[in-house]
Amino acid sequence: MTNTSSNKNGSYLVPLAIIGTMFFAIGFALGINSYLIPLLKQELNISSGQSYLVLAATFSAFVIFGYPASLVIKKIGYKKTMALSFLMFALGFYLYLPSAEMGSLTLFLVASFISGMGNTFLQATVNPYITILGPMESAAKRMSIMGIANKLAWPIAPMFLALVIGKSVDNVQLTDINLPFYIIIAVFLALGVLAFLSPLPEVKAAGEEEGKEDESPYAATKTSIWQFPHLLLGVLALFLYVGAETIALGTLVDYADTLGLPNPEHYAWIAPIGLVLGYIAGIIFIPKYISQDKALIICAITAIIGSLAVVLVPGDVSIYFIVFIALGESLMWPALWPLAMADLGKFTKTGSSLMVIAIVGGALIPTIYGFLKDAIGAQEAYWLIVPIFFYILYYALSGHKIRT
Repeated sequence: MTNTSSNKNGSYLVPLAIIGTMFFAIGFALGINSYLIPLLKQELNISSGQSYLVLAATFSAFVIFGYPASLVIKKIGYKKTMALSFLMFALGFYLYLPSAEMGSLTLFLVASFISGMGNTFLQATVNPYITILGPMESAAKRMSIMGIANKLAWPIAPMFLALVIGKSVDNVQLTDINLPFYIIIAVFLALGVLAFLSPLPEVKAAGEEEGKEDESPYAATKTSIWQFPHLLLGVLALFLYVGAETIALGTLVDYADTLGLPNPEHYAWIAPIGLVLGYIAGIIFIPKYISQDKALIICAITAIIGSLAVVLVPGDVSIYFIVFIALGESLMWPALWPLAMADLGKFTKTGSSLMVIAIVGGALIPTIYGFLKDAIGAQEAYWLIVPIFFYILYYALSGHKIRT
């Protein structure tokens, strides 16, 4: 599947450790938003819909830079692109400081967008890299390992900010974020150096390398990326999934605050618990006991049940049922990537760029949730994600099998 020396040696430990650090950084950067959303709503006196524009700004960068990121990877390789992404992160985080000083939502959105650029370039490297690092049938297992690192970082971000600031989010002023962001900037610059100096080998998917197109006979007959319906349906599935997952992860602090629960930042752990449990199951059972598509079927059904429970049970209890949504979502990302990227051959990097662009679902769908919350209430707004999981169930059952 790849031409890496680590594949030949049967050892992925060092690459997995390095890429796991990158996935942690992605989760941490996105987790910052779950702290900023209620803070900006409180300090700038804006609506829920306006505060969720921070997520929209972060994820909108995926639409604009998803394809250019794939071109950069082709030009300078995976490692240098990773290093470049951390420079973008650092610049975005730095702009949060004058944003806080000026109390400017516009500047916060610019800072979030630049941070999103860094996230785009990093996602465009680490996801295809880990997918093609070893056999495709075990890609979901490797993705599950990465998912643990990624999702544990989501709640760590708001808890880190709360710890350094030393106050509950209800009592924080915008300028209180300065110290933790200086620390975050320094860490992300260090990660950029680590990525640049790391011993990561460059990898290629089967049929991707020039002169070896016959290694992927299905892709060898294609002339355009648009001739892969299983990929296109997978891009839509990923778009919807990322939006639903961002709602599960990014709304917990705000939802707890809406319900009047004490220390709302502590509820940020609910979704990651479900996600991590699912990832552990993926590591244990895929592919030895269950295939990637079967795991996706089980997860879609679990998420449907969990989302219905959240909107139907009493409000103060409903927040805990988000753990079941998260449990169902856990193996969606690990399964969707290899199922959609299968047999792309020379179109692998272009297909990956479409998958990265699909991450913009994390901008649009939570923003819709925010305005729905203003219109019909926080709990009722979770109805938004129910049809999403039904579509993912379709993709798991038959959509990924289309090879025409």
